[in-house]
Amino acid sequence: MATVFTRIMNGELPGRFVWQDAVCTAFLSINPIRRGHTLVVPRREVDHWVDLDPATVGHLMTVGQHVAKAQQAAFEPARIGLIIAGFEVPHTHLHLIPISDMGGLDFDNAATSVDPAELDAAAEQIRVALRRAGHPEVG
Repeated sequence: MATVFTRIMNGELPGRFVWQDAVCTAFLSINPIRRGHTLVVPRREVDHWVDLDPATVGHLMTVGQHVAKAQQAAFEPARIGLIIAGFEVPHTHLHLIPISDMGGLDFDNAATSVDPAELDAAAEQIRVALRRAGHPEVG
């Protein structure tokens, strides 16, 4: 059975994409810890990131860096935090979270419900920043 992330990538479930290429996609979390919280997900379903081939890990980190720079430009946080946890969905994903301090990386602070218009607006801010940086992979 396909993971929820594969279902989002296949268009079966809604997603607010900010990046799409042949290896991975990036879309906003529907339970963000902070505004602009984005997930970078390989297209291939692999549960634990250590089981990915090195080229895919490198690609995910490169895309993560591009998206993080766009988040930095869009939201101006002190940092973009990175978490690779993998317990909530058995499909590798990077959490990129705009933060002002270490407390911004606490999953206990994740929203349980977010206005879709707010998610749309945050995604568009990231897409605009990615386009300005010259990335044609904008989702």
